[in-house]
Amino acid sequence: MVSYAVLERARHIQVLALDVDGILSDGRLIFSNNGEETKAFDVRDGLGMKLVQDCGVKIVIITGRTSNIVKQRMDSLGVDLVVQGREDKGIALAEACRQLGVQPTDCAYMGDDWPDLGALAMAGLAVTVPNAHHEVRRRVHLVTQASGGRGAVRELCDVILQAKGQYDTMLQHFLAVRGE
Repeated sequence: MVSYAVLERARHIQVLALDVDGILSDGRLIFSNNGEETKAFDVRDGLGMKLVQDCGVKIVIITGRTSNIVKQRMDSLGVDLVVQGREDKGIALAEACRQLGVQPTDCAYMGDDWPDLGALAMAGLAVTVPNAHHEVRRRVHLVTQASGGRGAVRELCDVILQAKGQYDTMLQHFLAVRGE
Protein backbone atom coordinates (compact mmCIF):
# COMPACT_ATOMS: atom_id res chain seq x y z
CA MET A 1 0.00 0.00 0.00
CA VAL A 2 1.39 3.37 -1.02
CA SER A 3 1.08 6.23 1.47
CA TYR A 4 -1.04 9.31 0.85
CA ALA A 5 2.14 11.44 0.98
CA VAL A 6 3.72 9.43 -1.86
CA LEU A 7 0.52 9.59 -3.93
CA GLU A 8 0.37 13.35 -3.40
CA ARG A 9 3.97 13.71 -4.63
CA ALA A 10 3.25 11.43 -7.60
CA ARG A 11 0.17 13.43 -8.60
CA HIS A 12 2.38 16.36 -9.65
CA ILE A 13 4.96 14.38 -11.62
CA GLN A 14 5.64 15.63 -15.15
CA VAL A 15 8.89 13.73 -15.78
CA LEU A 16 9.89 10.19 -14.83
CA ALA A 17 13.70 9.94 -14.76
CA LEU A 18 15.28 6.52 -14.48
CA ASP A 19 18.70 5.02 -13.94
CA VAL A 20 19.38 1.90 -16.02
CA ASP A 21 21.66 -0.58 -14.23
CA GLY A 22 19.86 -1.83 -11.13
CA ILE A 23 16.57 -0.13 -12.10
CA LEU A 24 15.62 -0.97 -15.69
CA SER A 25 17.96 -3.97 -15.58
CA ASP A 26 18.91 -6.20 -12.69
CA GLY A 27 22.30 -4.48 -12.44
CA ARG A 28 24.37 -7.37 -13.67
CA LEU A 29 26.83 -6.66 -16.49
CA ILE A 30 26.96 -9.58 -18.92
CA PHE A 31 29.57 -9.72 -21.66
CA SER A 32 29.74 -12.15 -24.57
CA ASN A 33 33.00 -13.86 -25.58
CA ASN A 34 33.66 -11.09 -28.10
CA GLY A 35 33.19 -8.40 -25.44
CA GLU A 36 29.69 -7.25 -26.36
CA GLU A 37 27.57 -6.17 -23.43
CA THR A 38 24.05 -7.57 -23.06
CA LYS A 39 21.21 -6.50 -20.80
CA ALA A 40 17.78 -7.86 -20.02
CA PHE A 41 14.82 -5.48 -19.74
CA ASP A 42 11.41 -6.37 -18.29
CA VAL A 43 8.59 -5.82 -20.80
CA ARG A 44 6.29 -4.76 -17.93
CA ASP A 45 8.57 -1.80 -17.29
CA GLY A 46 8.34 -0.83 -20.95
CA LEU A 47 4.54 -0.97 -20.92
CA GLY A 48 4.42 1.09 -17.72
CA MET A 49 6.64 3.72 -19.33
CA LYS A 50 4.36 3.86 -22.39
CA LEU A 51 1.27 4.19 -20.17
CA VAL A 52 2.61 7.17 -18.22
CA GLN A 53 3.74 8.76 -21.48
CA ASP A 54 0.15 8.40 -22.72
CA CYS A 55 -0.85 10.45 -19.66
CA GLY A 56 1.59 13.24 -20.57
CA VAL A 57 4.56 12.24 -18.42
CA LYS A 58 7.93 12.56 -20.16
CA ILE A 59 10.53 9.83 -19.71
CA VAL A 60 14.22 10.60 -19.15
CA ILE A 61 16.97 8.00 -18.86
CA ILE A 62 20.15 8.98 -16.99
CA THR A 63 22.92 6.41 -16.85
CA GLY A 64 26.59 6.48 -15.97
CA ARG A 65 27.45 3.93 -18.63
CA THR A 66 27.21 4.26 -22.40
CA SER A 67 25.48 1.41 -24.19
CA ASN A 68 24.05 0.92 -27.65
CA ILE A 69 21.61 -1.60 -26.13
CA VAL A 70 20.16 1.13 -23.91
CA LYS A 71 19.82 3.50 -26.87
CA GLN A 72 18.06 0.84 -28.94
CA ARG A 73 15.61 -0.12 -26.18
CA MET A 74 14.80 3.47 -25.26
CA ASP A 75 14.36 4.44 -28.92
CA SER A 76 11.91 1.55 -29.32
CA LEU A 77 9.92 2.89 -26.36
CA GLY A 78 9.92 6.48 -27.63
CA VAL A 79 11.72 7.79 -24.56
CA ASP A 80 11.90 11.59 -24.57
CA LEU A 81 15.54 12.01 -23.52
CA VAL A 82 18.44 9.57 -23.03
CA VAL A 83 21.53 10.83 -21.20
CA GLN A 84 24.41 8.33 -21.14
CA GLY A 85 27.91 8.41 -19.71
CA ARG A 86 27.09 10.78 -16.83
CA GLU A 87 28.54 10.03 -13.43
CA ASP A 88 26.86 12.98 -11.66
CA LYS A 89 23.20 12.13 -12.04
CA GLY A 90 22.13 15.26 -10.10
CA ILE A 91 23.74 17.59 -12.63
CA ALA A 92 22.36 15.46 -15.47
CA LEU A 93 18.83 15.67 -14.01
CA ALA A 94 19.09 19.45 -13.59
CA GLU A 95 20.23 19.80 -17.22
CA ALA A 96 17.42 17.52 -18.45
CA CYS A 97 14.89 19.59 -16.50
CA ARG A 98 16.15 22.80 -18.09
CA GLN A 99 15.93 21.19 -21.51
CA LEU A 100 12.35 20.01 -20.86
CA GLY A 101 11.26 23.22 -19.13
CA VAL A 102 10.37 21.67 -15.77
CA GLN A 103 11.66 21.91 -12.21
CA PRO A 104 13.39 18.93 -10.56
CA THR A 105 10.54 18.88 -8.04
CA ASP A 106 8.26 18.00 -10.99
CA CYS A 107 10.28 14.81 -11.49
CA ALA A 108 10.21 11.34 -10.07
CA TYR A 109 13.70 9.85 -10.04
CA MET A 110 14.45 6.17 -9.54
CA GLY A 111 18.00 5.07 -8.76
CA ASP A 112 19.77 2.47 -6.65
CA ASP A 113 23.29 3.52 -5.69
CA TRP A 114 25.50 6.43 -4.60
CA PRO A 115 25.79 8.09 -8.04
CA ASP A 116 22.00 8.54 -7.91
CA LEU A 117 21.92 10.37 -4.56
CA GLY A 118 22.16 13.88 -6.05
CA ALA A 119 19.23 13.29 -8.41
CA LEU A 120 17.20 11.57 -5.70
CA ALA A 121 17.74 14.53 -3.34
CA MET A 122 16.39 17.08 -5.82
CA ALA A 123 13.49 15.07 -7.23
CA GLY A 124 9.94 15.67 -6.07
CA LEU A 125 9.50 11.92 -5.72
CA ALA A 126 12.57 9.79 -4.94
CA VAL A 127 12.19 6.05 -5.47
CA THR A 128 14.41 3.00 -5.25
CA VAL A 129 14.30 -0.78 -5.26
CA PRO A 130 14.58 -3.14 -2.27
CA ASN A 131 18.07 -4.33 -3.25
CA ALA A 132 19.44 -0.77 -3.52
CA HIS A 133 22.33 0.33 -1.34
CA HIS A 134 21.10 0.98 2.21
CA GLU A 135 22.17 4.65 2.07
CA VAL A 136 19.88 5.11 -0.92
CA ARG A 137 16.95 3.23 0.66
CA ARG A 138 17.01 5.47 3.71
CA ARG A 139 16.85 8.67 1.63
CA VAL A 140 13.85 8.00 -0.62
CA HIS A 141 10.09 8.46 -0.42
CA LEU A 142 9.27 5.00 -1.76
CA VAL A 143 10.97 1.61 -1.98
CA THR A 144 9.25 -0.63 -4.51
CA GLN A 145 8.39 -4.24 -3.75
CA ALA A 146 9.79 -5.42 -7.10
CA SER A 147 13.53 -5.46 -7.76
CA GLY A 148 15.32 -3.65 -10.54
CA GLY A 149 14.86 -5.31 -13.92
CA ARG A 150 11.91 -7.25 -12.49
CA GLY A 151 8.99 -4.83 -12.77
CA ALA A 152 10.05 -2.10 -10.32
CA VAL A 153 9.62 0.64 -12.93
CA ARG A 154 6.15 -0.68 -13.79
CA GLU A 155 5.28 -0.55 -10.09
CA LEU A 156 6.27 3.12 -9.96
CA CYS A 157 4.38 3.84 -13.19
CA ASP A 158 1.26 2.30 -11.63
CA VAL A 159 1.67 4.60 -8.60
CA ILE A 160 1.91 7.64 -10.91
CA LEU A 161 -1.17 6.51 -12.88
CA GLN A 162 -3.12 5.99 -9.65
CA ALA A 163 -2.07 9.38 -8.29
CA LYS A 164 -3.15 11.10 -11.50
CA GLY A 165 -6.49 9.27 -11.49
CA GLN A 166 -5.64 7.46 -14.75
CA TYR A 167 -5.03 3.88 -13.61
CA ASP A 168 -8.63 2.65 -13.92
CA THR A 169 -9.14 4.47 -17.24
CA MET A 170 -6.05 2.82 -18.72
CA LEU A 171 -7.03 -0.57 -17.36
CA GLN A 172 -10.53 -0.24 -18.83
CA HIS A 173 -9.02 0.35 -22.25
CA PHE A 174 -7.22 -2.99 -22.09
CA LEU A 175 -10.28 -4.76 -20.69
CA ALA A 176 -12.44 -3.36 -23.51
CA VAL A 177 -9.99 -4.71 -26.08
CA ARG A 178 -10.47 -8.18 -24.56
CA GLY A 179 -14.26 -7.73 -24.38
CA GLU A 180 -14.52 -7.91 -20.58
